[in-house]
Amino acid sequence: MDENTQKDRIRGSLIGGAIGDALGYPVEFIYSYAEIQARYGERGITRLDVSQWWTNEDGSKGKAWISDDTQMTLFTACGILNAKAQGSAPLPAICEAYLEWLYTQMGRRPRFRQCWIGEIPELNQRRAPGNTCEDALRSILRGKDPHNHSKGCGGVMRIAPIPLYGMAQGRIPEIEDLDMLAAEAAKLTHQHPLGYIPAALMAHVIYRLATDEAPTRDAFSYYIKEGLETCARLFPRYPDEVAYMRQLAEKALSLATAELPDVKAVESIGGGWVGEEAVAIALYCASRHFGDLEAALIAAVNHAGDSDSTGAITGNILGAAVGYAVIPSFYKEDLELLDVLLQVADDLWQGEHVD
Repeated sequence: MDENTQKDRIRGSLIGGAIGDALGYPVEFIYSYAEIQARYGERGITRLDVSQWWTNEDGSKGKAWISDDTQMTLFTACGILNAKAQGSAPLPAICEAYLEWLYTQMGRRPRFRQCWIGEIPELNQRRAPGNTCEDALRSILRGKDPHNHSKGCGGVMRIAPIPLYGMAQGRIPEIEDLDMLAAEAAKLTHQHPLGYIPAALMAHVIYRLATDEAPTRDAFSYYIKEGLETCARLFPRYPDEVAYMRQLAEKALSLATAELPDVKAVESIGGGWVGEEAVAIALYCASRHFGDLEAALIAAVNHAGDSDSTGAITGNILGAAVGYAVIPSFYKEDLELLDVLLQVADDLWQGEHVD
């Protein structure tokens, strides 16, 4: 794969995830599809909403807001790049980056500043941060292990930069190392096995799609099955949890070929509030609408669940297959921090931050 294609795939995954996040953010806390339709029309929300009607603020500058999902994704990217720059292990650097994000949510200046994105105003705003993420990171800040048993999707929704960094220029050729690092990064805050095993599967699929010259739906299905087999090897202590992740993934692939409206298929998988459901919903949407990022994102966010996270994960996965160039311009034009996202995507390819 040539350099330009690699860069395009990394951009596609990172910006695709941010678009899915921003598309789903306004409806994350609308708890029925009928209510979404009442506000946005029969097809639900299909374009980025720049009004911020669901917040008490109006500082969008005509752009659709990202949520905590994309904030934390960007800090994941900075963490792994910091590790490369320092010649240190990636997981501690990712953890330090998450602590910097925590300070942005507390309205305090960190004791340390290693992530250049920490100065960006939009990343210092509270965009519905997850309680588990905040509580776990506060524990780490105090030198304590979080000791939670959460399997919320807040662990999986932020890990896309790990496989993207690893695939760039063949930097980390051992895919199992990336899968495990993604799981460990999720486990920093979400310590139930289903809070981090789905992160390994997500990383595996993103890596495979991003390195495939011409990915197809059949290849996508194979990568999912391969990823599940890898999870079984990586997590032998948790056969039941891996089996349940497999069950949901197989259900998602089966539904993708069924004659069922997207909202019914998605809601039959779950609400996406927990890791395994969020990833399975994204697998369904990406498979059902393989090659069509717009349709996949619309399917991913129009349901009565955790719409921004399912949108973000779907965008990360399918964006790795289709790339950035084909993303509709109306999504790019209305997305906040597009320039920052593009910079971070290119940094991931380069392996360092370039001013």
